[in-house]
Amino acid sequence: MAKKKKQDVKDLKQNESVATRQLITETLEKNYMPYAMSVIISRAIPEIDGFKPSHRKLLYTMYKMGLLKGQKIKSANIVGQTMQLNPHGDASIYETMVRLTRGHEALLHPFIDSKGSFGKQYSRDMAYAASRYTEAKLDAFCNELFSGIDKDAVDFVPNYDNTTNEPVLLPTTFPNILVSPNLGIAVGMACSICSFNLAEICDGTIALLKNPNTSLDRILDIIKAPDFPGGAEIIYDREQMRKIYETGVGSFKMRSKYEYVKKDNCIDILEIPYSSSIESIMKKATEMIKQGKLREVADVRDAIDLNGFKLTFDLKKDANPDLVMKKLFAATELENSFDCNFNILVEGTPMQLGVREILNEWIKFRVKCVRRELTFDLGNKEHKLELLLGLAAILLDIDAAIKIIRNTEKEEDVVPNLSAAFHLTKAQAEYVAEIKLRNINREYILNRVQEIEALKKDIADIKETLRDEIKLKQTIIATLQTIKKTYGKPRKTALVEKTEVAAPKEDIFFENYNCRLVLTKGGYFKKLSVQAARASEAHKFKEGDFIIYEEDTDNKGDVLFFTDKAQIYRARVADFDLCKASNMGDYVPMKLSMDEDEHVVGCKMIYDIVPGHHMVYVFENGKGLRVDMKSYEAKSRRRKITGAYSSESPLAGAIYEGDKPKPIFIKSDGGKGMLIKTSLIPEKATRTASGVQIMQMPRNKGKVELVTERIDELGEEATKCRKLAIPSTGVALSQITFKF
Repeated sequence: MAKKKKQDVKDLKQNESVATRQLITETLEKNYMPYAMSVIISRAIPEIDGFKPSHRKLLYTMYKMGLLKGQKIKSANIVGQTMQLNPHGDASIYETMVRLTRGHEALLHPFIDSKGSFGKQYSRDMAYAASRYTEAKLDAFCNELFSGIDKDAVDFVPNYDNTTNEPVLLPTTFPNILVSPNLGIAVGMACSICSFNLAEICDGTIALLKNPNTSLDRILDIIKAPDFPGGAEIIYDREQMRKIYETGVGSFKMRSKYEYVKKDNCIDILEIPYSSSIESIMKKATEMIKQGKLREVADVRDAIDLNGFKLTFDLKKDANPDLVMKKLFAATELENSFDCNFNILVEGTPMQLGVREILNEWIKFRVKCVRRELTFDLGNKEHKLELLLGLAAILLDIDAAIKIIRNTEKEEDVVPNLSAAFHLTKAQAEYVAEIKLRNINREYILNRVQEIEALKKDIADIKETLRDEIKLKQTIIATLQTIKKTYGKPRKTALVEKTEVAAPKEDIFFENYNCRLVLTKGGYFKKLSVQAARASEAHKFKEGDFIIYEEDTDNKGDVLFFTDKAQIYRARVADFDLCKASNMGDYVPMKLSMDEDEHVVGCKMIYDIVPGHHMVYVFENGKGLRVDMKSYEAKSRRRKITGAYSSESPLAGAIYEGDKPKPIFIKSDGGKGMLIKTSLIPEKATRTASGVQIMQMPRNKGKVELVTERIDELGEEATKCRKLAIPSTGVALSQITFKF
């Protein structure tokens, strides 16, 4: 009985557990998706008016507070009032407000005229003052945001607690979506919209209004490129910009503006890219100075003052300012990229659009707003005309109208009696009945009636505009032309053609000097100075180790290391420290983080990958091949190349042929050797080909154990091993003495 009871309890718990389980698909649909859509629609992605909900709520609150005119008021007051529409806390509201101010310098056309410290867009650490200290009001530019908002231009919805209403969108009279920059991260998507010059945007929109089929190339001619409040320069690539305009996705490079002040021997950075910060630039520059990569700079300092942005690099005597700037552009955010991702909301739907598509969507939105404004004005004018026509009717007999009002016993009968006597509508009779006694004179009534003709003309014009799409668009064009004339400014961000900007070479960070490179069979690599190389000091090796590669070169090139795993590792000569011959040197597999049990077979110093030059590979099975260096070309500098040559047999040696054949000596562990020219070895189109037989090996016995180009060190009798054709069994080496 007790067992049965326990089992029943267990079954009940299992049933309850099953009942409370929820499929992951159901969880995503019911719990996650509403959250994701809320973030996308209500927080992070801007709508066609160019605003996120937080921006719109703040600006509309300020508009209702009457801050489009009058004096500035404390920011704390504005923040408090905004909480009627935005319940997310005063801190987030104030942060939103900061970005829209003139003082923060984040916008080409700020919406808020500010007083006090609001931080700076180009600084992460320059904090804004508390809201109780700062003051603000709407900038005059905001007239273009709220024009028509009181004329039913946009829809209104209740706020979060149904105590008031707020606009769904602002009826912006210009394409603010492309004039004000916008960054936002939602769930599963993000937006990054750069700012464009207002005058250019107005011209581009006008072109589309006149001809909806305006080509993208024409748009590119009008709206040349993005424009940022911080200025700087865009490294302009028309095809790259065209792709951004077409798809809404892409990136472009920006670089800072600077000047060299010869008198003070310093470089002043005057403008930096919009996506850079002064702190990150200073931090990186300081690190470079400590690492010895920026030896020409004595100090870097923040020189921002009342005149604006300035970052100063004090140079050492005889420093080359052009070289310093090349280094800074290459390694710091003085040159930076802006990533574009034009995701916007159109009627509640997220869309990724290009510039032309965004402008077309804004035109549709603006046409609706203007149509609603005109419809609102039409209704008001028709109502006013109706009242004035009623007023005109009493001109026939003012005394009769007065007599009717005077002789009517009950107040509620005045309107019906007037309506019946003069054939007026109820609204007309109400209007006549409400006229003050002092205004019941012929002069007043005649003056009012004279407005009738003007009203009729206005009504006819509005109706004609509403009927004619071309006239409606002409109204928008006229508004855009006025905005351009009133608020348009010259471009702040200059354009520099891509061809004018030379790509910096990586070796500009390293001091150049002559040196000797040495690699041993055991995988130890040494970089010796000229003095150390000339010294008679003996090399230090592990027991049984010896030199397999030695070359005099300089510190600017790269070293290719060839391994027994068919991989090539590429490192800069400058990555290795100078050492003495008496030191062991760097153990290459550890230095370059090679794979486990991977060993170096050979190396070669090069300056660049040159097509037409060849690598010669000889494997332990006696086979070999030549590979054109173009097989190793890549868009970026690769540290590691896998599958660089055949892995069927271990690599015995790798020789860089260059553009001329070289003599190489091949030795087997069977005591035979051969001296051949590399031109005898055929070139293969596939770098992983197994090659052809060079040295005949006994069946299943022996292997090639040495391949070298250091013929002069083998002894004079090595020439007896010369072969003019391959394959060959080689010559017995009993009479040849090797010096290594």
